[in-house]
Amino acid sequence: MSVHAVLRRSAELPGRARLAACRAGDAAVAAVRRAVSAAPLPWPHEGQASVEVEGIGCLGTVGEQRPVPIASLTKVMTAYVVLREHPLGPGESGPVVRVDGAAARESGSTIESVVPVGEGQEFSLRQLLAYLLIPSGNNIARLLARWTAGCEASFVRRMNEAAAELGMARTRFTSSCGMDTGNTSTAVDLLVLARTVMRDEVFRTIVATPSVRLPGDRGEARTTNRLLGRHGVAGLKTGTSTPAGGNVLWAAYKDVDGSRRLVLGAVLAQRSGCSPVRARAAVWAHSRRLVEAVQRAPLEELARLRPSAPAAHPSLTPPIPGGAAALSGSGRAG
Repeated sequence: MSVHAVLRRSAELPGRARLAACRAGDAAVAAVRRAVSAAPLPWPHEGQASVEVEGIGCLGTVGEQRPVPIASLTKVMTAYVVLREHPLGPGESGPVVRVDGAAARESGSTIESVVPVGEGQEFSLRQLLAYLLIPSGNNIARLLARWTAGCEASFVRRMNEAAAELGMARTRFTSSCGMDTGNTSTAVDLLVLARTVMRDEVFRTIVATPSVRLPGDRGEARTTNRLLGRHGVAGLKTGTSTPAGGNVLWAAYKDVDGSRRLVLGAVLAQRSGCSPVRARAAVWAHSRRLVEAVQRAPLEELARLRPSAPAAHPSLTPPIPGGAAALSGSGRAG
């Protein structure tokens, strides 16, 4: 029986029945419940999740760390590669990018997340990064890939090279936007990317922005991140599709003894294979509980009680090495 099957089985039993099952010798349920009850964080009972804090390290990782589709969380790596090759300073708009015919045609799609742009329109790089990360424009991701590397295939190679350089050994990209289910990663790998890209002030500013004005007279598009501005959350990115389920990378700040600490979390593969509506509801519920719990609890207590891996349940992984030194400052895939 897998760890998540055990957790679901345990969660579905009423209190007295769970107790009876344990007393009757249901060792698997008892072992997993002991492991999870040792941690005060409300971990999801499916998929994967991980949380870490600047200056403290990993607060725990649950779920088998096998690569799963990540939908539009892919765009975090897209932004990282673009900014690495075209760095922007605070307040800089960067070079001007001209919209090509492909990006204009794709903006009429009704089956994916897009931003309405017209062929020949010109935008600053910073504006396009905002369209990429706030309303999660797939056509903008592909446009930036072509502009940066000449074609999307070359850009994807750079994405995979960047993942390898960061040590994201269980991550693979096959497209720049996340519509392709070949874009796969793990919660632990994505936190490596998150802590790296959050060092960039331009990236931090964009993912903390609640809305962006669309081209022309089309009004504003709000961020896909429903946690933004609540419970100290100041970013990062969402990704939802039927194959991938609900996925969220979040960044929040918590005051500890007068010092502001960065908290990063990843929740993946919630209700995979279900409708995007159900997947979003599940991932938001679990992410919100995790953020709230981190904000309420003393971090020292969270670190002391983080889940560790019982020998019989390797999918509950131990804290990442490095601790404080590792940290610094439908088919729609939005």
